[in-house]
Amino acid sequence: MDPLTIGSAQEEPAQEPAPGEPPHGPGPGAGSEPRPLRFTVASRCGPARTGLLQVRGQQIRTPAFMPVGTRAAVKGVEPEALERMGYRLILANTYHLLVRPGPEFIRQLGGLHRFMSWDGAILTDSGGFQAFSLSGLSRISEEGVEFRSHLDGSRHRLTPERTVEVQEIYGSDVIMPLDVCLGLPASREALIEAVQRTTRWLARSVAAWREQDRHALFGIVQGGTEEDLRIAHAQQLAELDLPGYAVGGLSVGEKNEEMHAVAGLTASHLPPHRPRYLMGVGTPEDLVACARQGIDLFDCVLPTRTARTGRLCTRFGDVIIKNARHAADPGPLDPSCSCETCRRYSRAYLRHLFLNRDPLAVRLHTVHNLSYYATLMEEIRRAIEQGEVERFLARFREDRSRWGVRKKG
Repeated sequence: MDPLTIGSAQEEPAQEPAPGEPPHGPGPGAGSEPRPLRFTVASRCGPARTGLLQVRGQQIRTPAFMPVGTRAAVKGVEPEALERMGYRLILANTYHLLVRPGPEFIRQLGGLHRFMSWDGAILTDSGGFQAFSLSGLSRISEEGVEFRSHLDGSRHRLTPERTVEVQEIYGSDVIMPLDVCLGLPASREALIEAVQRTTRWLARSVAAWREQDRHALFGIVQGGTEEDLRIAHAQQLAELDLPGYAVGGLSVGEKNEEMHAVAGLTASHLPPHRPRYLMGVGTPEDLVACARQGIDLFDCVLPTRTARTGRLCTRFGDVIIKNARHAADPGPLDPSCSCETCRRYSRAYLRHLFLNRDPLAVRLHTVHNLSYYATLMEEIRRAIEQGEVERFLARFREDRSRWGVRKKG
């Protein structure tokens, strides 16, 4: 595959298929049945769209959020609770599972789905983000990334080929290729080099992708906030007609407004008949803004991580449960929420559990935050179907800022 040639891209967005139109183009592995992933656009409202993603027998309505189960567990909740919330697709991480317990161990126990007792679909990240986030413990070369384990100092190597192999061993339904993720701001020269290496690595990943009838490989678009790099890279990767595409290298230091704009620009130049995945994003505000721009899939550790710190999402702003104002509050966390936590427990009780470091607090908080995200995505889909995205966006922003004191706690 030729490296990216800057200035060669045509700045014409990809043309959306008509709602309900089936996927176009044979793509890699054509002729193999059943295909591991199918995607159909169901409705549109401007750039925003709803769709049906079929993965491993699961039907996932998009836009959709994927809870993050980095080490084969979504912290604080069991798989059955995720199913009750409506989740059918979650994310796990190639690097962290490589370090512990290891791919061969997972293979011996029947693969990742059986190991974690999850009947839904699984997308695994490649480890490219860990090369960025654990930069003090990693070294990048043309061959791949060498890590020194953050747990015991042991050395691990991920090449594009090995990354694909490991994810196939896990039994992942959607596998992500090794890519180069830079923190922002970054120089244009560094961004061009990262884009070119990501492209070369993707070519190697595609060549190593053996089980195309069982695992769907996505391409990852890089380019920082440089519009021409994003457009050129998106169009170059689109030529491969992969099962799906991801927008990478965002939410790594740029302003939110920049991130939303670049995500939308990139999405508009990706194949309209393939799912678009924005990696590692984000806040409720990010999800609404980027779904409006045509993004189909999201993942982020935010709802589970903030649940453990006692920051809880509500329709009217975030609540810091440890604050004294909740000490004797008999009401639910969010009166508009129907999750298990809000149906049964008061703010006063949640605060009591949290201050006493009771593990139950983590579970109840996590159930609520993930339920909030699931409900938010359902509301976004309904707004798109009804052609009311702009009205929904205005109401969402008004609601989230209505009780400004709650956003601060």
